[in-house]
Amino acid sequence: MTKEHQMWFKTWFNTPYYHILYKNRDYKEAELFIKNLVLYLNLDPTKDSILDLACGQGRHSIYLNSLGFEVTGIDLSNNSIQKANENASESLKFEVHDMRNTYNYQFEIALNLFTSLGYFKDEPDNLKVIKTIKSSLKSNGIGVIDFMNSPKVIKNLVAHSTHKEDHISFSLYRDYTDGFINKSIEVVDNGQTFKYNEMVRAYNFEDFSSMLSIAGLHLLDCFGSYKLEPYDSNTSDRLILIFINND
Repeated sequence: MTKEHQMWFKTWFNTPYYHILYKNRDYKEAELFIKNLVLYLNLDPTKDSILDLACGQGRHSIYLNSLGFEVTGIDLSNNSIQKANENASESLKFEVHDMRNTYNYQFEIALNLFTSLGYFKDEPDNLKVIKTIKSSLKSNGIGVIDFMNSPKVIKNLVAHSTHKEDHISFSLYRDYTDGFINKSIEVVDNGQTFKYNEMVRAYNFEDFSSMLSIAGLHLLDCFGSYKLEPYDSNTSDRLILIFINND
């Protein structure tokens, strides 16, 4: 595997095609999830600051800010942060930052949502993200990781599909190899063909439990949907982990 392939996220997330392909994501479902989290965690906009790791163009951050929270979003993609900054304010800040590196501020809440880790071929790099979450939390701060439910995804993997959006054709090829769920994306735009990749480590509940323990974080709860329903490895759509920094 080439280094360029391993660093796929630097290219793919920074291209407009990424946002075009996924532009029809269910924003209402995302807002419902945020509302449910706020209620479950009993968050208070007057005192709880929030860090959104791998925030993309800031959809979760922007909605949390609309609920009154002070929010900081960080992401590796310059283009995504540039777009997110169109919504920046005194209480909503965005910054280009690699989530493998310590972020020198602390918050009551740290979020990593919509399968936004597990990108790295070198396993210690993925653990660094968990450690960044810990170092970004104040004492008794709460962290949330929202990840795909890998066992179900693998079982129902669609090898090939096509999609057309804004006169652009996407061909998607998926497989599960060496612990990674891989997606090859072929884009045809105005007669030109571009190729990109996604590869995400197929972490399961036990993997996350181990990483959280290594990082010194204590698991509080686990849910399997944005409605915060119980987690089942066979049937749940999501793996949502709630944990605390007891330091």
